[in-house]
Amino acid sequence: MQAIAGRYTTMSDDLGAFRLRVDMRNEAAKDRRLSGMTFAVKDVFDIAGLVTGGGNPDWLATHEPAQQTAPVVEMCLDAGAHLTGITIADELAFSLLGENAHYGTPINTAAPGRVPGGSSSGSASATAGGLVDFALGTDTAGSIRIPASYCGLYGLRPTHGRISVEGVMPLSRSFDTVGWVARDAKVLSRIGDVILGAGAEDAQSIRRILFLEEAFDLAEADARPALEAAVRQVSKSIAPIERASLSKEGFADWLAAFNVLRPPEIWVTYGSWIEQVHPHFGPQVAQRFAAAKRAVNADTRRAWVFRADMQDKAAALLGGDAVFILPTAPTIAPKIVLNDSAATAQRENTIRLSCISPMLGLPEISIPLAVVDGCPIGLSLIAPKNADRMLLRAALDLSEAE
Repeated sequence: MQAIAGRYTTMSDDLGAFRLRVDMRNEAAKDRRLSGMTFAVKDVFDIAGLVTGGGNPDWLATHEPAQQTAPVVEMCLDAGAHLTGITIADELAFSLLGENAHYGTPINTAAPGRVPGGSSSGSASATAGGLVDFALGTDTAGSIRIPASYCGLYGLRPTHGRISVEGVMPLSRSFDTVGWVARDAKVLSRIGDVILGAGAEDAQSIRRILFLEEAFDLAEADARPALEAAVRQVSKSIAPIERASLSKEGFADWLAAFNVLRPPEIWVTYGSWIEQVHPHFGPQVAQRFAAAKRAVNADTRRAWVFRADMQDKAAALLGGDAVFILPTAPTIAPKIVLNDSAATAQRENTIRLSCISPMLGLPEISIPLAVVDGCPIGLSLIAPKNADRMLLRAALDLSEAE
């Protein structure tokens, strides 16, 4: 990449979204597809000359500055976008709420007094609050889609493996993806044009929408009417609705397999550093890492078989022209002060929904189509493998139909 001009400051912002303000652009960029656009990146992406913080001060203090910038960030800079901030993330990306015990909770301007969602909390906050046009984040268990839902944004989790995760802090490599959020469907699509690369399946059009009733059963009662109205809007604008099923157990079986597969990978990634440094984590994050340590030698064979079977089942249902439709989250963003028992119950229901596309390795888009009690809640579409642009086109069609 060409030389990039850069300045850095720890100046805070009104939303508490940034750990570090930066001023980086590629002055020699010839690709101008993102010219005039500002963006931020979650504090898990390497930026040459800066220490990647990972949402934890002990990680920040025990690591050296990155030697190279993550390729996906370079792609945005090379397309003329202007990087203005490094955003707060949940600790080592191991949470879905967006409450960081060290850096605070970024403000959710779409639902004041409520969490922005994590772990791409600062990215969602900065985008929803108009500080940037778009932001990059990561999504392992929902960390793009849940903040998008809570903050009223468009958010894409791409097909697993389609976008390079080089230079991005891992959590669980079998599920990690790079994703992005934007307030506008056109902006979301423009980012896709730059970083998705070619995909033969992208040329397909949606002809069928498969309604996952067991997924809608997980939505809280007060959210169902708004979500179902959004489904009717999607059907009117995109394609007819058909009924389909992926789980007779309300995705409890999916969550069980997901919870077997992820923890050993997470501990392999961070266990040695944790045992050497003894970092200070927030209480819930500390509990999750302790559980990951206990699971490091778990037998994952049955879970891998289950995952493969579900991938085959989903592929057969989707073919090349269908998408699944489901709530992104079971409810609106929870209030910032949430007791542990309520947080635990809500987290389980949320991950029952958000683990579906990671288990399948398929792309999912969260679209801000519903409002409950004045707060946004997203509706999601899951497409066949590498049909990411199919989802971006659907979002554009829906935004133009409003």
